[in-house]
Amino acid sequence: MPHYVQGLLDADTPFEFQNLDTICNYFFSDGTFFPSPANEVLFVQKAASTFGEDPEAIKNHLNYSKYLYKITAPVFLEKSLHRISTYTHKYGLRGIMNLPFIGIHKSMHKANARRFKSSNLIQLFDRYATYNGSNPWKAPSTLNVIPHLEMGIGAFIPKGGMISIARVLFQQAIKQGVVFHFNQKITAIRVDNKRITGLMINDKMFHTDILLSNLDVRLTYNLLNLPLPNKINKSEPSSSALIFYWGIKAGFPKLDLHNIFFSGNYRKEFQDIFERGAICDDPTVYINISSKYEPGDAPKDCENWFVMINTPANSGQDWDELRKKARELIVKKINTTLNCDIESLIEFEDFLDPVGIEANTGSTFGSIYGSSSNNLMSAFLRQANFSGKIKGLFFCGGSVHPGGGIPLCIFGGNIASDIIIEKHNAKR
Repeated sequence: MPHYVQGLLDADTPFEFQNLDTICNYFFSDGTFFPSPANEVLFVQKAASTFGEDPEAIKNHLNYSKYLYKITAPVFLEKSLHRISTYTHKYGLRGIMNLPFIGIHKSMHKANARRFKSSNLIQLFDRYATYNGSNPWKAPSTLNVIPHLEMGIGAFIPKGGMISIARVLFQQAIKQGVVFHFNQKITAIRVDNKRITGLMINDKMFHTDILLSNLDVRLTYNLLNLPLPNKINKSEPSSSALIFYWGIKAGFPKLDLHNIFFSGNYRKEFQDIFERGAICDDPTVYINISSKYEPGDAPKDCENWFVMINTPANSGQDWDELRKKARELIVKKINTTLNCDIESLIEFEDFLDPVGIEANTGSTFGSIYGSSSNNLMSAFLRQANFSGKIKGLFFCGGSVHPGGGIPLCIFGGNIASDIIIEKHNAKR
């Protein structure tokens, strides 16, 4: 059984989590198997041995990732990029002075290919672009900050799974006096004289002078009955996903919580996704098995598989046909890699595609992370955490600064709440 440690949001709100020893099990198309250690020292040793790389080159890359985090986190993650005060602060000034050195002018792949000779190790580090739904051949190499988060800070699993994060935050909010109204449809946002005045919910008006929206920013503007800002309207959506939920009536000791089965042609996979709006004929497959750490998530001697591939955002493709084709490709890759007949072991199956993601979450086009980071200036083109035109209107969530994914969404909520508190106190 995994051993969980306890952190505290406050004295009465425990949050239990476990440090992972292995970040991910990587399976490469040439048969190479690499269980990636979460410890930096062990990673350098094991990666140098497995991929035939100079350990100093790997160590330098991780040190550079740490440097990127030190420079960018106080500006790009913890503050608004759209306020002058960010850049007049000492961390902002340091960020501006270091702009030439944080890789915004070259792609992630180009930076990684210059540092390493092993195509497998390059592919491993290129994969971090997918953490915000982007193409490593186009996304800025600043995204090489991500390895430090996993190996320098740590990789974790919460007790009870990812939903426990939401549950703990919910409990904390209740203690602070927050009142929740679930399953209530907002039909309009009321604005008078460029100021938020209320919400229309199920044909009933609720008055407010502060609104923090975590909706997809496009939906927020629709409710405001305002045109979408041009920079957002023209932004390229991030990738979406096709997910299969499989109940597997067997155990696979070679698999861990996180597992990646890499494509043999990574560049073509991203070209298919972002340039052709198609699914690659050799997609990279991600498998998450939470029952490895939470045995209650699956029956005894069975496993729960979350099987995902990256896909283009929805632009009207025939997803029934694409899903059928993708499933065949996924099954073939798993069978070949694990030397099994996975089809015969699937006891239960469900799926979620870009159309379902859009319908269930409101994420436009089913994109998982809002806009992609395939533009070198994409961080500055996202919707700010506040409106410059409508007083009392604020934004958070995956489609605004600093981006999608649970950690960045929490950062975005912190940024927006700090601005709200600052403005509220100034007004009072």
